[in-house]
Amino acid sequence: MAQATLTVWKFGTAGGAADASEKLEQLAKQGLITVHDAARVSWEEGKKKPKTRQLSSMTGAGALGGTFWGMLFGLIFFVPLLGAALGAATGALAGSLTDVGIDDSFINKVRDQITPGTSALFVMSSDAVVDKVRDAFAGHEPEDLIFTNLSDDQEAALRHVFAEE
Repeated sequence: MAQATLTVWKFGTAGGAADASEKLEQLAKQGLITVHDAARVSWEEGKKKPKTRQLSSMTGAGALGGTFWGMLFGLIFFVPLLGAALGAATGALAGSLTDVGIDDSFINKVRDQITPGTSALFVMSSDAVVDKVRDAFAGHEPEDLIFTNLSDDQEAALRHVFAEE
């Protein structure tokens, strides 16, 4: 299998990621990208926290599952709200994410950019025909692309850490 990539597309509206997830599903059906798992975050203006949703219609046998997305979104969006009380408890979790290529700078960059009035599409994928995927997203106005490439070992470790029993 080709190297998996965790890609985060930011959209300038709360509904942008929902529209883009439909386009992503079409691209997957056309064989232009292999989606292993995906989730989206939408944060409406005036809300204290974003809504998150795993896109199970696109996930394959290699899906990371809700545990992974819940922990990742918790670290990005909710831990800062809870303060130091959970600091020690999340330290070990954050360490296991770092081991698989998701580090503090990634978490902080996503946290800084996904704010009220925006949305994001998180995709674990491989085998993307990058230029065709980029062209397909052009009409959906992604504002920014934040991504981290995961090596095969990192992806395997990620799957091991977050495998749902």
